[in-house]
Amino acid sequence: MTLADIPAEIGLFPLSGIVLLPHGKLPLNVFEPRYIALVEDALASHRLIGIIQPDIHTSEQLTGQATIPLYKTGCVGRIISFAEKPDNTFVITLRGIIRFRTLRETQPYRNYRCARIDASGFAGDLSEVSSAPFDRKKLLTALRYYLSKKNINVRWSAIEQMEDDILLITLPMICPFPPAEKQALLDAATLSERINLLHRLLDLTGL
Repeated sequence: MTLADIPAEIGLFPLSGIVLLPHGKLPLNVFEPRYIALVEDALASHRLIGIIQPDIHTSEQLTGQATIPLYKTGCVGRIISFAEKPDNTFVITLRGIIRFRTLRETQPYRNYRCARIDASGFAGDLSEVSSAPFDRKKLLTALRYYLSKKNINVRWSAIEQMEDDILLITLPMICPFPPAEKQALLDAATLSERINLLHRLLDLTGL
């Protein structure tokens, strides 16, 4: 895809504690009526959905506001697989295409939120998956320690078989960091910045 393929306005799927990174894959069970409508509309057009987090911290500071504020940065995801279940809900998988900045929210459509977006500042996301030098062994050691503290079991064989570039996309998405920390990983300007932040979040220096 090119920048020209990214629509100026997109339907939004706000999810707290979940981010989609470019080239990453995100499976979702879609059961709420407004998001079923969003998936239906996306399938009927460009198959693109904007994944973005609610800004819970800001919303706590704003009283009397009916609509929860959203972070400014999200990621356009393309539906690469879907199945409609007998109860008319969906199971879909999104592939991250490019990050975007929200310019302004527009009129909701079929009860889901929509926004004018600008993805031009993230044109590099459309390139092939990149990597950057990092200490893989040290990162995985930190990950083991972090997940053990959280009492989370994972398939280590699958993680150990991941290529470096896929690992650096997958870990920020699957680790149960708080929403603000997830957002910081999404906002990272460069891959090196994301790696350094990931190291800090896994408490690497404390090992």
